[in-house]
Amino acid sequence: MKKLKVGLVGCGSIAGYAHFPSYERMKDIVDLVAVADIVPEKAKAAAEKYGVPHWYDSVEALLAAEPDVDYIDVCTWPAAHAPVAIAAAKAGKHVICEKPLAATLEQGLAIEKAVREAGVQFMLAVCTRYEGQSQKFIELRDQGIFGDIYFAKTAYVRSRGVPGGWFTNKAIAGGGPVLDVGVHAIDRTWYFMGRPKPISVTAEISSRIGKYNGESTFTWDAAEKNDKEIFDVEDSACALFRFEGGKSMIAETSWTINGRDENYSTIYGTKAGCDFHPLTIYAQDENGKFGKTAIEVEGVDSYEWEIRHFIDCLNTGKKPISPIEDAVTVQRMLDGIYRSAEAHAEVKI
Repeated sequence: MKKLKVGLVGCGSIAGYAHFPSYERMKDIVDLVAVADIVPEKAKAAAEKYGVPHWYDSVEALLAAEPDVDYIDVCTWPAAHAPVAIAAAKAGKHVICEKPLAATLEQGLAIEKAVREAGVQFMLAVCTRYEGQSQKFIELRDQGIFGDIYFAKTAYVRSRGVPGGWFTNKAIAGGGPVLDVGVHAIDRTWYFMGRPKPISVTAEISSRIGKYNGESTFTWDAAEKNDKEIFDVEDSACALFRFEGGKSMIAETSWTINGRDENYSTIYGTKAGCDFHPLTIYAQDENGKFGKTAIEVEGVDSYEWEIRHFIDCLNTGKKPISPIEDAVTVQRMLDGIYRSAEAHAEVKI
């Protein structure tokens, strides 16, 4: 297996929380040779902290100075995903990009166009697809355990969990919890269902609570904080997706809501159903008795696992589990939530 070289762009929250620690544990298969950030001090600090040889103030500078990098890891805020990914693709570099694909559907389609024209690999970093129980579920699903999966429910709900900083600024984040955490719930559940073709969505978003004073249930220390932050995004949303074949999915997400925290996917098939944490199957046995069976699955670091998977794909030519076409489809679904909420009506996807 070839030892790859990577350049990481965007040295803020998710890079510090997940990507840099993952690369620290994967030095046998990948060299993090350069980092870049539009705030040079952040790039310099990250390079010094993690022993990265070079740092730059833009993706363009990195690509010009580091022609041997094999791929670019995009960890910027969503509005910068498109310019960074497109620049990387045009330079002939493969791309792994943090969720969501982009701040808008138009930006996501521009990424897809650049990736296809350049003929490079692209993978969306949606870590929940790479959890151990997620992959075990896919294994069981492909064995036919669940029959025809026709309905699902999912939620990623924080009662008090606004990240702060740029996350609440629509111009650079693209949206609120729909694009930040709702994408995880929607993406993984659609993936579990077998990626049925989306037809339409009925949705509503709310901005009734927004900022709040008091204790937060969100404890991500790496989150950016800014006392003068803009808050012009939704604080919660709900949606009903319709898919080909009469299949459907209900989804909820929030940063701020007067209820309990929830993060789940529940799958319903003609032969069996399933939920997670722990992975549990609900079905009739051979005697017709209905019951549940918990399946023990070894835990993995899903952030590290997704990067390892991408490196393996680059070395073997395999297609990533979360390729560009999936990323675009999910972006269309997220875009549909906002369009439906604006129209207060069902919209086509």
